[in-house]
Formats: sequence, C-alpha cells, structure tokens
Amino acid sequence: MKKVALVTGGAKGIGSAIVKRLINDGYQVAFTYNNSEEKALKLCAEIGGECKAYKLDITDSNAVKTVVDDIEKSLGDISVLVNNAGVAEQVLFTDITDEMWHRMIETNLSGAFYCSRAVLKYMINRKSGKIINISSIWGETGGSCEVHYSASKAGLIGMTKALAKEVGLSGITVNSVSPGVILTDMTSHFDEETMNALKEETPLNKIGTPEDVAGAVAFLVSKDADFITGQNISVNGGMNI
Repeated sequence: MKKVALVTGGAKGIGSAIVKRLINDGYQVAFTYNNSEEKALKLCAEIGGECKAYKLDITDSNAVKTVVDDIEKSLGDISVLVNNAGVAEQVLFTDITDEMWHRMIETNLSGAFYCSRAVLKYMINRKSGKIINISSIWGETGGSCEVHYSASKAGLIGMTKALAKEVGLSGITVNSVSPGVILTDMTSHFDEETMNALKEETPLNKIGTPEDVAGAVAFLVSKDADFITGQNISVNGGMNI
C-alpha cells in the first residue's frame, strides 16, 4: 500500500511541483487549494488516480481537522505533511493594515500550525511521520517592504525547530525548506530588469524552479533524511549563505 502525503496549496507553483514529485516517488497525494479550483482539477486530470484535491481554507482550524480526518479514513495513514500554502504581498511597513497583517500570519503561520496539529494526533499515535514547512529566504534574512511576510516565514522556521524537539521521541521529523527567487506566480509581476538583477545577485547566476524546491522536499521525506530534524534547507542558488 502506498504511503499518503498531504500537501497544502498544491494546485500551482511550488505546491504543484511537490505534488508531482511525491507521486513520482510513489506516494498517494492529497492536496488542498482555496481559490485555484480550475488548476486543481487540471492537475488531478493530468496526474490521474494517485491524487485527491480538497478545497480548504487553512485558516479555518475546524475545516482543517475535517479534511485531515477524511484523508485518514478514505486514503489511509498520512505519513507526510507539506505545509506549502501561503500568500505574499509587497507593501511599505507603515501601510500594512491590521487586516493585511492578520491575513498574512493566519495563512502562512497559523495555517501550518492548524494542519500540523491535526496530523500530529495521528502521527504521534503511530510514532512516525514527517512534516515539511515551506518558509522563504525572507524568513531567514528579512525582506524590505515584506515585513509581515518575512515575520510569518521566520515564524515557520521557529516553529519547525521547536516542534522537532517536542515530537522527536515520537519518531517524527520536522524540517523546513526556504526557497529563494523561484519562477512562480509570486515572481511573475517582476519585470525583466528586476529578474535579471536578481539573477546577477545569485552566485549560481540563475533563477530557481519549483522543481528545485520539490527536490529538497523529496529528500527530506525520504529514508535518507531519517536522521535529519529541526533543520532549514535553503534552496536559493547561494543568494544567502
């Protein structure tokens, strides 16, 4: 029987690449989406019977619990959780409204908390499982005009380290991956000049792809990473060393 993985925000970009990579590696994958139903259905049609999509607002803790319970009953034991769903926004710090702040923290940080809490109920009982949190280079260094985003992603790294210590005795590993500049919808609004400048700032002199991030996730959920926990892997081409 195939292992089951849950990927949040799996309909597009990095999430979609992670879904495809895990399926290629032999997992049955459940993934969530919120506003990208068309892309979610297209992804499922492309992949076939090895994935199942759930519409979910990860800021709703009760809805998260319902989806996790359903996956456990219908697909089987969740052995991997990838907390990938998130939002980004560029705005001056003094222009960040209360609503913007709460939306960012609730989606990027609280959503990962709700999902982790829901799956850990099962993982702890089974004394096995792997959790991967998708953070960001700005969670490591901070990003100008992205203070609320940077704070939410830094919080994910902190949660990763603390949770790894707490659930290690239960046979569960918790790690995070921090992408640098990656070709996704979040970078699609950058003009050519900006993208070239970012490329030049990167020692490898190229922009990353969603597949680069998916590769790091695939390693962390593999048996080769069984003795790795509480770590943050930076997939940024050397931009932050």
